[in-house]
Amino acid sequence: MHDMVAMLRQIQAIQFAAIELHLYLNTHPRDQRALEEYNELVCKLEQLEAEYTERYGMLYMLQQSGFPWEWNREPWPWDINYSA
Repeated sequence: MHDMVAMLRQIQAIQFAAIELHLYLNTHPRDQRALEEYNELVCKLEQLEAEYTERYGMLYMLQQSGFPWEWNREPWPWDINYSA
């Protein structure tokens, strides 16, 4: 469970940084360094999300599922105790 929580926290941190850069790029579209950092974060996020899904199950409702249907695999992301 500790590894799962650590991975979720890492995903959340990268999501936060990517969203902040996304907002920044809306007003600074020619900042090449920011765009490169944004693209790196999105790539890393995609890798982490795929790894999480492989290890622990679906992270988001709208993802492709293996057979059998995996969305109801517990614990659900919002049921995880983050203080553990």
